[in-house]
Amino acid sequence: MIDLKGRKKVAPILKPIAAFLAKLHFTPAVVTVVGLLVTIAGAVLIATGELVWGASIAGFGVILDALDGPLARHQGTASNRGAFLDTMSDRFGEIAIWIGLSVYLRTNQRLLVLCVVSLAFSLLVPYVRAHAELLGLEGKGGWMGRAERMLLILTGIGLVGFGLDVMEPVLWAFALLTGFTVLQRIWKTWQQLDS
Repeated sequence: MIDLKGRKKVAPILKPIAAFLAKLHFTPAVVTVVGLLVTIAGAVLIATGELVWGASIAGFGVILDALDGPLARHQGTASNRGAFLDTMSDRFGEIAIWIGLSVYLRTNQRLLVLCVVSLAFSLLVPYVRAHAELLGLEGKGGWMGRAERMLLILTGIGLVGFGLDVMEPVLWAFALLTGFTVLQRIWKTWQQLDS
């Protein structure tokens, strides 16, 4: 939802940042890779129990990754390769965060299982979209796009780092909402298919 509705609202903020990065001769690919590396660094901190720092740094990496598209459009270099690199970076970043959280929660079997389920649904959301688009259909939509997923899990991790015991409810909410998003996208795609 943020991906669909929030881009227009965020664009005026991202455009000047993209223009500044262009002046520094950054390329969209470099911004994508740096964003991924920063996200992975945050995930490592999460794994070691530095939850507030880890969530903050991973969040900064996610924000950096949001700049590659505006930068590519600013430079007139948008390409299929860039879009592919961005998509792969998004998935690797999500996986890194979930691995980091799983390592942190490794002694709690119930929460560890919730991490696995959440990661599975998190990866299925873009998979359904990609398959729909492969068929020439509209695959976007649903409650938990990437922005919502990252916001929920990183906020939850940060709150736990501040001493609030919210990890289990956050993971349940994530798994249920993301699972429902998968169903929303499947249903939307199914309705567009010829019988």
